[in-house]
Amino acid sequence: MAVLLQRPHAAAACLLLCYLGGVLAVPDPRQREALIRLEASMQTGGQVVLTDAEQKLDALLFKMKQGEMARTPFPPAVHFFKARDLIRASPVFNLLQKMPKGGALHVHDLSMVDVEWVVKNVTYRPHCYMCFTDNQSIRFIFSSQWPKALPHCSPWTLLENLRAKMINTTDFDNSIMGNLTLFTDQDPETLYPSQDEVWDKFEQAFLAVWGLVTYAPVFTDYYYQGLTQFYMDNVMYLELRALLPEIYELDGSTHDTAWTLKTYQEVTRQFTADHPDFFGARIIFTIYRGVNASVMARVVEEAMKLQRDFPDIMAGFDMVGREDTGRPLWDFRDALSLPAERGVTLPFFFHAGETNLEGTDVDQNLLDALLLNTSRIGHGFALLRHPVAKDLSRKRGVAVEVCPISNQVLKLVNDMRNHPAAALMSENHPLVISSDDPAMFGASGLSYDFYEVFVGFGGIRSRLGSLKELAINSIRYSSLTSKQQEVALALWQRRWDMFKACSTGTLLMENVENC
Repeated sequence: MAVLLQRPHAAAACLLLCYLGGVLAVPDPRQREALIRLEASMQTGGQVVLTDAEQKLDALLFKMKQGEMARTPFPPAVHFFKARDLIRASPVFNLLQKMPKGGALHVHDLSMVDVEWVVKNVTYRPHCYMCFTDNQSIRFIFSSQWPKALPHCSPWTLLENLRAKMINTTDFDNSIMGNLTLFTDQDPETLYPSQDEVWDKFEQAFLAVWGLVTYAPVFTDYYYQGLTQFYMDNVMYLELRALLPEIYELDGSTHDTAWTLKTYQEVTRQFTADHPDFFGARIIFTIYRGVNASVMARVVEEAMKLQRDFPDIMAGFDMVGREDTGRPLWDFRDALSLPAERGVTLPFFFHAGETNLEGTDVDQNLLDALLLNTSRIGHGFALLRHPVAKDLSRKRGVAVEVCPISNQVLKLVNDMRNHPAAALMSENHPLVISSDDPAMFGASGLSYDFYEVFVGFGGIRSRLGSLKELAINSIRYSSLTSKQQEVALALWQRRWDMFKACSTGTLLMENVENC
């Protein structure tokens, strides 16, 4: 009986079979249909009650999805770099772009803006210098004087002078873009044959963009553009993981972390004023997980101070960087316990389980994240291998931030149908969908990741109710207060009502003048 109480759906299935007469030698079609309905009700969105208008849209979407499931090649089964054009041609993707997706709760600061914007807008500004590193990457800096040489980097070159000598700058600009993203037209499996190779290029791309984005005039423009790109993809709220680096000026002077956080706050307020149907953004302060214990303690102290001084914009704290090569959470338990010991509220949003190294110290990060009272789990790719962590996260309402394209590009999974979150979605585990580092992957906003989840994870059974619940989850599991969530949900509902009316009308060729 205790087992049945712990597994309500299993208990329901057992009771259903008993009610229908138990297990028969000849299967009863009524039992079969009842079990199919029960399984469907268990999945994400399975118990969402659709209005008449939503049922009409759901029927149209189901027909579109049937066509999608028959495509060859099937886009979720293909590496995203090869599948991107296939996805763009999909009517399902076109509909998802229009859908109000709520919030993006797992996005990183240096990879939220399309690299073409960075190259065309940022690198053409005056006083921009570039050098080539020994390992075939690039670095940038803005300076009023000729910059000091960097170790293992060629002499600085003023981009304005370099471009002036070129007849055609297109190839040069494209080569810069190639250094700022993992996306490639080459075969990605050949170019990145292992996790080590793809992570090395990933980290080099972050270092390449660093000197561009941390220049003060670019920093504000970059963040505003990032909000714009998510807003254009019908995302109404953002929680950004940010390193809060020292931002520098043309004369080399720098600003501290408080200035950086305050600037995020001011730009967010300006963007929200310019776009009243955008709810806002909050910052999750991050530090690289490779630091030592004393540095971690100092940074946690700083995070507590920032949380006190900027409660509106500061959401909490996390660690970033490759989990497999970083130090496990347990190594930092003393530093991470400081807020609780002092009675200070500092929410944690830990990356955990972004690994397939089963049984290692790093693989225990999922359990340690929950022991440290994380508010959400970043990635949680390994969660299925941790039944205790899985049950705890469900009971506590600790949502998993699923970033499917990131997991595929960084070589944790090949075919999206085999992603562990597909199983989590089948039992309505707390999930939110996000895009991690969209600019690094040749994506933008949330629509590509929603496509992979809806078509790849959900298969033919995933319907409009699944999409609706995932969007609502992004507000329900956000760091917003209960009152703020109510306001945000009301704003989202208005946009959802317009979306379903306009989408149904467009698909049926009805009058959509107000859309």
